[in-house]
Amino acid sequence: MAGSIFGDIFSVVTWGESHGKGLGVVVDGCPAGLPLAEEDIQRYLDRRKPGETRYSTPRKEGDKVEILSGVFEGRTTGTPISMMVLNTSQRSRDYSEIASYYRPGHADYAFDQKYGFRDYRGGGRSSGRETIGRVAGGAVASKILAELGIKINAYVRSIGDIEVDSGKIKLENIEKSPLRMPDLEASERAEEFLEDQMKNHDSAGGVIECVITGVPAGIGDPVFGKLDAALAQAVMSIGAVKGVEIGSGFVAAKKRGSENNDEFCINEDGMVDKKTNFAGGILGGISDGSPIVLRAAFKPTPSIFAEQGTVNQSGEEIRVQIKGRHDPVIVPRAVVVVEAMAALTLVDRMFVGMTSRMDQIARFYDKK
Repeated sequence: MAGSIFGDIFSVVTWGESHGKGLGVVVDGCPAGLPLAEEDIQRYLDRRKPGETRYSTPRKEGDKVEILSGVFEGRTTGTPISMMVLNTSQRSRDYSEIASYYRPGHADYAFDQKYGFRDYRGGGRSSGRETIGRVAGGAVASKILAELGIKINAYVRSIGDIEVDSGKIKLENIEKSPLRMPDLEASERAEEFLEDQMKNHDSAGGVIECVITGVPAGIGDPVFGKLDAALAQAVMSIGAVKGVEIGSGFVAAKKRGSENNDEFCINEDGMVDKKTNFAGGILGGISDGSPIVLRAAFKPTPSIFAEQGTVNQSGEEIRVQIKGRHDPVIVPRAVVVVEAMAALTLVDRMFVGMTSRMDQIARFYDKK
């Protein structure tokens, strides 16, 4: 299967299926000497694992990571880092019925058309558990960024039509909210909304906002290698994402240039700055030193208990009810996945950009 490799210099290869023996990732291009332990990776995996709240699938998985290579005495060696998570709570019998038909909203039909064969147990490579490899790789990238003073904070901006109040956003509230919303009042309203969806055997979508601070100006390339294009591609590769916007995003289409342009100024430190950040920290595909702001729109969980119409492999129209253990909303567990993809993208683009200036290369190889 093509398409399981991400990145040019700092790259990851993910592998495994939701109901196979396990899942994992191989990270290549990580510099030697980075402090790294399984606990660093586990903190990220714990944020995406199932069964943590009533608003996620009741599937109980420990999702314990094991580092198999690339780390010695607590530091990376510069060689490929291989990590694995074993599956321990598969109930493949829940999915045996769907081998003969295509679930609405899922990749079943597309997989059959492409490969002529599919792993129907929970979606195989199309399952949300595929993101384990992304998150583990993203944890390594986040460690690199932390060494450089770069921070990534993502949170749930909205669920259904319930959105956080920008004036009430407090990052410390993210982990206090079962929905990872930084506005606890909005979180309570969203919880009530989800309770209604669960009673009606339905699901909900939402938007995740991601803010990256500390990124220096000059990251990204001006044509096909634009930083915003790379971030959009990375986040759009997450299975349930149907839209990505940077900065003011689609709202910019409704503005005049005089309203949307970020005026430059000199700040109190004597540095070039912007009065606003409608561009979301990226101009001409290159970071401008302001916080990078992106948002990702997630569709509702397609596996719902309500009866739906579909077609089986014999070409007959049928009615089905999807069995198994499913999230009524995906976005709270996907917050760390968005962070991971942003981190992977940023590290890779920064490593690519290290060769963009001759003076920087000369300083690096200066033997004096």
